[in-house]
Amino acid sequence: MLILRAATLADIDAMWALRTRAVRIGCAGHYPADVVEIWSAAPAPRSYPGLVASGGAVIAQEQGAMLGYAILDLVAGEVDAVFVDPAVGGRGIGKTMLAALERMALERGCTRLYLSASLNAVAFYRAAGFVVLRNAVYAHPCGIALDCVEMEKHLPGAG
Repeated sequence: MLILRAATLADIDAMWALRTRAVRIGCAGHYPADVVEIWSAAPAPRSYPGLVASGGAVIAQEQGAMLGYAILDLVAGEVDAVFVDPAVGGRGIGKTMLAALERMALERGCTRLYLSASLNAVAFYRAAGFVVLRNAVYAHPCGIALDCVEMEKHLPGAG
C-alpha cells in the first residue's frame, strides 16, 4: 500500500539518488546524452534542506521503499520537484504526490502553483491541470541550459 509521509533531512541523499535515476532514464529521449549526463551528475541543490525542513516535501513509499518524492516551495508556490522511481512509473504515484502538494498549498492560502517542467514532464503536468505559459530555457546551477516549459495552475477553491 502506498503511503505518503513528510520528508526529513535524513531522506535527502536517497531523494537525490532517485532523482538522478529518473533524470537518466526519463529525460534520455528528450535531451541530448551529454546534457543528461551533466544534469544527472549535479549535486543536490543547497535549497533542499530548507525546503524539506519547511514541511513542503513528501515521500511516497511502499513497504519502506522510497518510490518517489515531491517538493513545494511553500513561500513561493513553486513546485520544485516531482520524481518517481522509473521502475514504478505509471502507477499514479506522481499524481498522488502532486495532489498532496496542492492540498499543502491550499492549506496555506496559496491560489496558484507554478513550475518549470522538463520536456518529458509536460504531459504529466497538463493532465494534472497545469497550463503552458511559455517555452523557456532553465539555467541549471551545474552550468547547462535546459529547455523547459513554464506552467501554472490556479487552485480550485483558493482565495
